[in-house]
Amino acid sequence: MIQTVLSAIAVYISTSIDYLFILMIIFSQSYTRKGLFQIYSGQYIGTGILVAVSLFAAYVLNFIPQDWLIGLLGLIPIFLGVRIALLGESEEEEGKVVEKLEQRGSTRLLWIVTLLTIASGGDNLGIYIPYFTSLSFSEIIVILIVFFISTFLLCQISYKLVKISFVSETIEKYERIIVPVVFIGLGLYIMLENGTINTLLYI
Repeated sequence: MIQTVLSAIAVYISTSIDYLFILMIIFSQSYTRKGLFQIYSGQYIGTGILVAVSLFAAYVLNFIPQDWLIGLLGLIPIFLGVRIALLGESEEEEGKVVEKLEQRGSTRLLWIVTLLTIASGGDNLGIYIPYFTSLSFSEIIVILIVFFISTFLLCQISYKLVKISFVSETIEKYERIIVPVVFIGLGLYIMLENGTINTLLYI
């Protein structure tokens, strides 16, 4: 049991550490209760989808997708980064964008966080699938509980870091540069790491 818990923690940290900075950026632009709820929910939904797909692939399809196909998920943060770069021309406009994402009845913020979680965690599939295939049903239940708790702690740590004045002021001051650069950089990294760009160039 202890070994299963420790291995689950190690796998989660190694595959989710890149979420930390992404969540910090998102939290820095949203402090309303509804906005926070959507960010937490989006992170849970995205992580849940990644785990569900991994379990399905491991036990039903017995299939590990090719790296270059997983890398196509990198197009999502690239698209969002370009969109933010084009829309975020002034602080007033940025405020309107966030306000629209959090407006009553809107779940756009939730789905943006979900998509970013899936995209930046797409390469997790290559780790999760073979990892899950070697586990029993009871071990998977334990791991799902560990992942659930770890996701909450990840969101909490990201949120608390943003509450530090130096961190929040730095992000706020340079967010029009940081956000597009991080998202576009993340997308290109995902595509390069998985060999997607090379594969597409030589098709």
